[in-house]
Formats: sequence, C-alpha cells, structure tokens
Amino acid sequence: MKRLILLPLFWGGILFSQTSQDSVQFKKISDEILTNGKSYEDLRYLTKKIGHRLSGSKAYEKSVEWAAQTLRNAGADKVWLQEVMVPVWERGKESLQIKTSGGKWQNLKMLSLGNSEGTKGKDVEGEIIFVKNKADFDQLSEAKIKGKIVFFNYPFNQTFISTGQAYGDAGMYRRSAASWAGKKGAKAVIIRSLSSTYDDVPHTGVMRYDKDDTTKIPAVAIGPKSADELEKTLKTEKVFAKLNSNCKMKGEKLSHSVIGEITGKKDQSVIVVGGHLDSWDVGEGAHDDGTGIVQSIEILRTFKKLGIQNNHTIRVVCFANEENGVRGGNQYAKVAKEKNEKHIFAIESDGGGFQPRGFGLVMDDAKIKQVQSWKKLFLPYGVYNFDLRYAGTDIEPLEENGAALAELAPESQRYFDIHHTEEDTFEKVNRRELMLGAIVMGQLIYMVDKNW
Repeated sequence: MKRLILLPLFWGGILFSQTSQDSVQFKKISDEILTNGKSYEDLRYLTKKIGHRLSGSKAYEKSVEWAAQTLRNAGADKVWLQEVMVPVWERGKESLQIKTSGGKWQNLKMLSLGNSEGTKGKDVEGEIIFVKNKADFDQLSEAKIKGKIVFFNYPFNQTFISTGQAYGDAGMYRRSAASWAGKKGAKAVIIRSLSSTYDDVPHTGVMRYDKDDTTKIPAVAIGPKSADELEKTLKTEKVFAKLNSNCKMKGEKLSHSVIGEITGKKDQSVIVVGGHLDSWDVGEGAHDDGTGIVQSIEILRTFKKLGIQNNHTIRVVCFANEENGVRGGNQYAKVAKEKNEKHIFAIESDGGGFQPRGFGLVMDDAKIKQVQSWKKLFLPYGVYNFDLRYAGTDIEPLEENGAALAELAPESQRYFDIHHTEEDTFEKVNRRELMLGAIVMGQLIYMVDKNW
C-alpha cells in the first residue's frame, strides 16, 4: 500500500521539478530579451533607413541585404537567400475626384488596391452606383451597372470583439469587388477600407481578378469617414466620380526570401519561426510585418546568447512577397519538400507588435492538448488564449509537409486601425510589447524543441 501511495508522489515530484526548470528557463529568455534585446533598434533601422518594402522594389532588395546581415550579427550558424519569382506591381500617381450634378470636382483621399490595373493615366468618369453589400449588388441588372462606377460601403462588423474576425468578414469586398462589377460592365469600383476605426485614412491591400475576367477594371479604397459621407450624399443626389491612376502589373522578377538557422544538436528536424519581409508601398511596414521579422531574429539571437542547446534546427525565415502573392511561403514549402526536410513545427508573427495574448494552433488534437498543458508557464507573461485555430499565411503551405503550425496572437484592437496604411510607422510600436512577443514565441519554441 505504501508503494502505491508513494508512486504518485514520486511522479508528481518529477513533474513539478520539470515545470520548475521550465519556469526558470522562461525567465532567462525573458530577462535576456528585456535587458539586452535588439529587436526595437532593428525595427528602427528597417523602417527608418529602408522604409516600405513592396516586392520587386529596390527597397525590398535593400531589406534582403539588411536581413541577411542582421541574422549573421545575431549568431546564425548559416545564412542564405532562397530564390523566388515575385510579381512586380507599381502604384504611380493617382487621384479620385467626385462631384454632384452641377457641382465642382472635389478631391477624395484614396489608394488603389494592390495588383489593380489603373486607368493608364487617363481620366475615367462615371456615375456612382451605391450598394451596401454583395446581396444588394446581385439584385442589380447588368443594364443598371454598365458604364457606372460601383461603390461598396460594407463596414467592419463592430459587434465582433476580435477585429480579425471583422477583417475576414469584410475582406471579400477588397479581394473580389472589381471582378463582380467588371462582369456587369462597370468602369471601376470604390470600396470602403477594411478598417476598425472611423477616420479618413484609406487602406490598400491585395485584390484579385478572376481568371475569366475579360476586362480588368480599376479598384480603389477610401476611408470610412469619406465612405459614409458619400453614402449619405447618394441618398439624395446623383454623384459622379473621376478616377486617374497609373498603377499596373509589370511582370515578374527574381527576388529572395532570407533564411538563417541554428543547427540542431540532436537531429536536423526543423522548427521555423518567421514573418514576411515585404510590406505595402505606404507607411513603413512597421507592424505589418517588420515586427514579425525582428521578433524572429531576436529569438535566434537569444538562443545563441543563452547557450540553449536546441535539439532541432531552429530556422528563421524572412518570407518574400506575402502581401501580393505569397510566393515566398509557397516556394519555401516546395523546396523543403524537394529536399525531404522534416519540419515539425512552424510559427509566424504577422498580427502586429502589440501585447501578446495567445497562440493560434493548427495541429492534431494530441499536440494541441500538450501545448495547452503549458498554459500556466505562459500566464505570468500575459498569454492565456490557446483556443484559437489559425496560422500564418506564409507557413500554411508547410501543413502539407506534416508540420504543426502556430501564429502569435497579439492584442488585436488597434491593428486594423493602421493596417496597410501610411500610418503603419515605427512610432506606432511599443518597445516592451514588441519584446514580449519575441519572448513568448521563444518560450514556445523552447518547449516544442524540448518535448517533440
């Protein structure tokens, strides 16, 4: 009987000892990053010295050189560039004006949507037709739409506590409105920006044309305040728009993702941590996704500085072309499969550098339960939510390679205020919140590396 009583106490003591050791290691990771972390200054350089970094641009190529050198400085055992063909899209000069019947043209702040065709520098004029949503649009005949400029004013659903949920709900208007309207003969489309706030800042972001589109019409976004004012005017008067834009696709060019790693001491199975190096051509690409890049590099630096003997290879990937093609993520998974590399885990940071709150998990139930069993270790760092089920866009292709996936889930309330706008700048990033994101990702990677 004594043996039966003492056995659970014995195993309980071992588990307590292991948890205590992990807690000590968590603290070491946290102390190192908060005391000696380089991520904030790395971000300052990336945003202020290089700036926004659209795929195919000269600035993106500068960021490739910067990322490779920063990984070397962080102590990577190996750094290399991975070739990838990326689409080249240029914005150029653009303007949008509106007027009522008999009125004067007034400028409206706008941004062309990424990958949109422009007007080739010519004025395109037309009467604006207002629709609130796709259902309203579908009820309009081709005769009603032909030759007009269609305005979709679908707002963020403010009842969603998660702004990411609202972004997903409204996203189809940015992606597909041009194809819907083009098939009915419209000249162009205007959409309400995908924004959680009420201001007059336009947001860009990728759109796409359907393969069967015979005419590719221009697509632009305006700020929420302008959108509501335009809707109000359209209820009582006819409104006309004049759009002039020079945006266009310019084929493809050879570019690179940047990769650095610490070699595994036990085996060569790979754990990936990363973000996307490219950004839209407005603002500085700070939260989206400069923060994810510098957090990932900081984790590598911290493991090297603390002398953590990682069992598996820990690989930082600065992905190319997430914003308007996901070519970097797809190419990385393709090459990994061709090389027969075993990837056991991949995590991405692409939700901004705000206070971390949890992790999205895409893996089998047994692994989810195991990660959830570590929750108490993360609570002192403000991370409590392990119930989310999504992962980063760049690492999604690795699921087919057998990798378990995750994404850092920061506090979301402010992210879509500045997402894809001129206001996504270094000044919007809080130093400690940025570092806490790196801390908890590093802690999760430590646990995965130790236990898988």
